Amino acid sequence: MSDKSHPHQISKVEVTNDIISGRGGLALFVRYLKNINILPLMDESFGSLRKSAKGLSITKLFLQIFCFLFDGTSRHIRHFDMLAQDKGYAATIETNMKDMASSHTIKRFFGLFAWGHGGLFRKILNQLFLWRLALSLPHIVELAIDAMVMDNDEAQKRHGVEPTYKKKKGFQPLQMIWNSMIVDAVFRGGKKHSNHGNTVVNMIQRMVPLIRSVCGDKVFIVIRMDSGFLDEKILSVLDELAVGFIVSGKMYSRVKEYVASQPAEQWGRYDHEKQSWEYLEFDWGCDSWDYTYRTFYTRPVYENNQGLLSFARPDNLIITNLDADSPMLTTCTEAERKHWLEPETIIQSHHSRGADELPHRGLKDFGFEQLPFKRFAANSAFYYCMLIAFLLFESFKQDVLKEVIPVRSYATTVRRKLIDIAAKIVITGHKIILKVSRAAMDTLQLATLWDHCRDPVPIPATM
Repeated sequence: MSDKSHPHQISKVEVTNDIISGRGGLALFVRYLKNINILPLMDESFGSLRKSAKGLSITKLFLQIFCFLFDGTSRHIRHFDMLAQDKGYAATIETNMKDMASSHTIKRFFGLFAWGHGGLFRKILNQLFLWRLALSLPHIVELAIDAMVMDNDEAQKRHGVEPTYKKKKGFQPLQMIWNSMIVDAVFRGGKKHSNHGNTVVNMIQRMVPLIRSVCGDKVFIVIRMDSGFLDEKILSVLDELAVGFIVSGKMYSRVKEYVASQPAEQWGRYDHEKQSWEYLEFDWGCDSWDYTYRTFYTRPVYENNQGLLSFARPDNLIITNLDADSPMLTTCTEAERKHWLEPETIIQSHHSRGADELPHRGLKDFGFEQLPFKRFAANSAFYYCMLIAFLLFESFKQDVLKEVIPVRSYATTVRRKLIDIAAKIVITGHKIILKVSRAAMDTLQLATLWDHCRDPVPIPATM
């Protein structure tokens, strides 16, 4: 067929010398990173890794690592070799072609990290958390502590990859979650269970003073945990710090016997949307504990308007230190105090643990579970880079994208809607201009988003 019969038919493929990119939206993220001052913070912490003036600076390396993670096109380090040859990509992330890192450069960089560098990464992660806290200054801070399994079962042998409770070999970091962000973490081998050693206690003792340093001594802090953290040592530390907790209990036979002996009139009822629960309130503690705590035994009655038989009911035990004598509630208003003492509030907060795990899913959607290196220290550094990039991604959504893309959107959605747009980079009049289609400009309100990227609240030098 001739071209005349199909006037819109492509008849030839040729090479253009124009600088074009299929990741035009990355320019907004790069501008945001530079204006919140995260790169100088990374250089301050890890600048000593650079032994000479030769090679790429620490800031240029971390910028490309964060963009690699945010882009999400590949999880393989060798993808840096392809990016290093892409003029459009380099121009989009505001980097000279000679400063683009190869895969060998990235591997050598992560090979420099040692075990002790994890503490520096945590310090940066905490500083970002305090930056976000300072922007909202919440009177109530709800946190969650949980372990996350990173499945490396099919990866080549990795140092620290060990069997986990999910019967997969991998890593099992401990993570603290706030407002969809992972704000503190300890990278661990797979066999380290939820409450391994003093890791949880140390995390709590580390984070509570930091939160109060920003939000004040009167801030009400409550932490949710699953039954893997039911330990008197942890609960005692939370009591000493005047921090509320809501933790899942374990179905000991003594608890079941007590519950079975209680008459029906002792049970309350909690209705939420299409589900209802019966609950029994009592004081309980393990035989070896010095104290007892306010406890709720809950069992669902309906599920999607369908009654459940007794053997099919997923019963729960909920333990909390939020009672009438709780010192942490003295700083709350009368309305807040009444709210947090209600059985329905405790039960609903416990049910929120399902939502607390969504950041784990979000992190895995943003990054990946299989880590690329064989050495534990290198994988630890890469994991913390992923956490920092993920927190920056969540902040980027809140500070820049909230008018265009829902804040709760996963990384895949943001990438397809914002990052994967065609752009042309034009150098004219000593200016570099990113040009996009009219449809992309109008649909994504790119002019408005660009203004947001240019004027975010920067990360304070010290918190």
